[in-house]
Amino acid sequence: MAWVYLLAAGLLEIVWAYLMKASAGFTKPWPTIGMVVFMIGSFGLLSLAMKTLPLGTAYAIWTGIGAVGAFAVGAFILGEPLTPLRIAGVTLVVSGLVVLKLASSH
Repeated sequence: MAWVYLLAAGLLEIVWAYLMKASAGFTKPWPTIGMVVFMIGSFGLLSLAMKTLPLGTAYAIWTGIGAVGAFAVGAFILGEPLTPLRIAGVTLVVSGLVVLKLASSH
């Protein structure tokens, strides 16, 4: 169940990161409120996952899901450029996440 919590926490991190961008520096109230709500949910689920998963694994995978997801949202929703170096960088992040998952005994 910890991996499900961790995946959900990572997905919520993607949402709050997008809402942070949409808040325009916290000047728009609804995206700002949504960001705080999704942030609390993300941290809550991460804490549940950390009850059984190692700290380093859980935290790295949580941030990795958020980073890769935010990259995808930026590219496919916000129209940010998909340059070869950016794609290579996100590929390295995903590779690291896979290695951490394979190395986990949980």
